[in-house]
Amino acid sequence: MTIRRLAVSRSTNLDARGAAPYTVFAADRQTAGRGRLDHKWHATPGANLTFSVVLPAHPDPAENATLTLLLGVAVAEALGPDFLVKWPNDVYVQDRKICGILCERDGENVIAGIGINVNETGFPPELASAATSLKLLRGHEVDKEAVLRAVLERIESLHAEWLETGFQPFMSRFAARDFLLGRAVHVLQTDSDPAPLSGLARGVQADGAILIGQIPVYSGEVRWRKGLS
Repeated sequence: MTIRRLAVSRSTNLDARGAAPYTVFAADRQTAGRGRLDHKWHATPGANLTFSVVLPAHPDPAENATLTLLLGVAVAEALGPDFLVKWPNDVYVQDRKICGILCERDGENVIAGIGINVNETGFPPELASAATSLKLLRGHEVDKEAVLRAVLERIESLHAEWLETGFQPFMSRFAARDFLLGRAVHVLQTDSDPAPLSGLARGVQADGAILIGQIPVYSGEVRWRKGLS
């Protein structure tokens, strides 16, 4: 992959529009980084990884709904055995978020924006109990470039397989890292959804849906309750 490095970017996903496949835009600082549902992504300048990868879309349009899940597996596998994937687009460790992923279609490609907390130690109060970083986990400064290389290598490998096979062969790998499996959850369509769907998370399906009880859910924000299973 070709990496284009930026000191400051409004959004690496915006920078990546129209770029060639397998181009990576990595910024030390984003001024308008965001996640799903337009949630703001907090990152101290220079402390973390904020980058976007341009990837060819799957020839089967239905498979593209599973790309975010595949990328979650790639990031989790690159970071280590204790890292889990939270449907639809986060990576967690020790019940705390460490990575967010946002995929956007761009013609024949998909732009995958990825933020990983590497050396972050100064989370705002509303995130302090819900987020963590590699530095906080390991107790020392972490080499961001080594993390970036490991993640990109895993993404490239898994994406190549996915283009050939789709998501079905990856389901067991996802299940082994399924953060929500067996948890009591609420699924919200918006942050203020007055009637969220509640139930037990029963795993992710081949089409990318998550089963809540017997109901397949294709989009939404999942809130989970600690201590319940």
